[in-house]
Amino acid sequence: MAPARSTGDRRGKRESDLGFLQVSFDLREKRGNYGGHLKCDACDDQSYSSGIHCSDCEFTVHDKCVFVFSTPETFDNRSHAGHCLKLLTTGAPDHTDPKCHICGKNTKRLLYHCSICKLSLDIDCMVDDMCARAHLNLPWHPHPILMLDFNCKMLCKVCGHADGYGYFCPSCKLMVHDKCVSVFDSPEITHPFHARHSLKLLTEGAPDYTDAECHVCGRDTENFLYHCDICKFNLDMVCVVEYHQRHTVTPVVLSNLKVHAHTLTLIPRLIYFVCDVCGTEGDRSPYVSLESDLMFFHQDCASSPRVIHVNRHEHRVSYTYPLGPGEWNCEICLEEIDWSYGAYTCSLCPNYALHSRCATRNDVWDREELDGVREEVEDSEPFKMNNDNTITHFTHEHNMSLNRDGIALVESILCEACVCPISSNTFYSCLDCSFILHETCANFPKTKRHFLSPRPLTLHLNRDNTETTCMACLQLCCKGFMYTDGGESFDLLCCSITVPFIHGSHPHPLLYLDVGEYDDDMKTCHNCSNMIREFALGCIKCDYFLDFRCATLPSKVGLPKYDDHPLTLCYGEKASGKYWCDICERETNPETWFYTCNGCVVTLHIFCVLGNVRYAKPGGKIEKNIALVFNKRSTRPICNNCHCRCVAPFFIIKESVLFCSYYCLLRTQLRASYISQIVRCPPWVDRFGEETDPVS
Repeated sequence: MAPARSTGDRRGKRESDLGFLQVSFDLREKRGNYGGHLKCDACDDQSYSSGIHCSDCEFTVHDKCVFVFSTPETFDNRSHAGHCLKLLTTGAPDHTDPKCHICGKNTKRLLYHCSICKLSLDIDCMVDDMCARAHLNLPWHPHPILMLDFNCKMLCKVCGHADGYGYFCPSCKLMVHDKCVSVFDSPEITHPFHARHSLKLLTEGAPDYTDAECHVCGRDTENFLYHCDICKFNLDMVCVVEYHQRHTVTPVVLSNLKVHAHTLTLIPRLIYFVCDVCGTEGDRSPYVSLESDLMFFHQDCASSPRVIHVNRHEHRVSYTYPLGPGEWNCEICLEEIDWSYGAYTCSLCPNYALHSRCATRNDVWDREELDGVREEVEDSEPFKMNNDNTITHFTHEHNMSLNRDGIALVESILCEACVCPISSNTFYSCLDCSFILHETCANFPKTKRHFLSPRPLTLHLNRDNTETTCMACLQLCCKGFMYTDGGESFDLLCCSITVPFIHGSHPHPLLYLDVGEYDDDMKTCHNCSNMIREFALGCIKCDYFLDFRCATLPSKVGLPKYDDHPLTLCYGEKASGKYWCDICERETNPETWFYTCNGCVVTLHIFCVLGNVRYAKPGGKIEKNIALVFNKRSTRPICNNCHCRCVAPFFIIKESVLFCSYYCLLRTQLRASYISQIVRCPPWVDRFGEETDPVS
């Protein structure tokens, strides 16, 4: 199964904070079949298909190139001795020559830079220098090698683990711990996975006549492996070393399982089978139950849990084999379930079933086995009713009463949960202060299960001075209710989405996709064309995807200052002429989404209507010294960064300095190409630095 994704805060960091340790910590595995064309931001070689990705800096490096993080700075480069060369991960600094000082080629996102001389060196030239300094010659490798401290992403080609001290070949990027070189003292071994013949050590990769992947675990054997030339059997070094040292990798026999009553035995060979747990095919080393008419199991499926809680259902689900006759569809992927194999079902909802692999995905299941664990009823009620027909909401200390008069309140009275006008909706108001909630918002459950996190979400009130970003839509949230899983926060709009999701921009239902685990290709939003970093809603068959910001845009919105009628979200259209935004007075691309009033023939940029801060409230603050001010002045103020008139619904003031948007505030601290991955750029600002139409 794919590795579990981190639940830490993934918001973009300031460039000055991106030290070596922080960058290494934020790197995430980006593995899979890329057709041998994974583009690397350190080298030009595109023959590798796996690597490491940093979602904050938006760079990707091959597995073989992660050694650069072991040398965050160096003073002993032969071509630039005496000055410190520092590793940068966001490209050459502004106003410096992006070409390599040695070879003259354009540098990539990863490079070494001298801040004194304002010159850069690309990674290939740094490698050439390392090759010149390599002096160790060992009998098990044809190139000179260096001794190096491995970082947390440098994997030893023998044991598969990182960190520690070991040998590094700058020519072919080989990495081997010093404690693991003893394996080369055993050129021939016997192993329980292939007991009938001895296995010989190969150091130059698998022969052409055999499958280059390990016949037991399926990993690429790369340079080092043990091989049987009689059976064409390959065993990678991780399986060899881990089995002998820990006996934890792929045991020969499994017993006391949750999904099967009998002992299972490993068949360590290439063999086609269909797994009885998940109903999908396999091509190597299954477990088999000899006591149950040869039932077959994938290695990971054999250890599947029996009772779990998934984030798509309020009740527990349990493994059932076989599922039983009927027309079954998985409630996660909506695809058909073959009822002759296993699946997860709900004992309280007779028609609810999930594919075994869908139910145990890392973005669905919290990895807790609940078999034998007593089920406790979760307290999700957000308020308690009092005898005097008032309520006490858990986010507020005073009692609140329900108002059903239907009288429209003034526009400035906003709900504390959704930060939208109360208008003529029913609402709860505090008897002692100005705290007020829509009746609908007051009923949001205190805890809930949602597909955005495998763990339960808890509702809380996001107060002033707490910079919070919804990790689904990546929108900065000033105030209002937020849900959190203890690590990440999500706003009400994103947590209100259910799947399958019906959206007016596409004729088919959209499913939730965790892009980091779902596919190897980068997805882009159909509306804004921004790369989707993690959470997406999409139609796989049509290759249609939306990020959560675009998917949660309101279909109708009021903007009395510019139009008396409600504005409708238009999903793009073919047009022969030009469209112009009536707010910022700049051109609007009619093929992208925009707000319009058909009766008044008005077109408006989405950013100009909504801004880029959710739950903005007059007088609200993003941080202690960053205030939001609604743009209701008769004359539009001028932004200190882009020098344009502020036309968005609100502007930002930091220490008496005015900015038209959160983007321009960050632009005074960070590179434009970096900021665009964090927040949206206003349509009146050139995202790469200069204003499009400055005010004279």
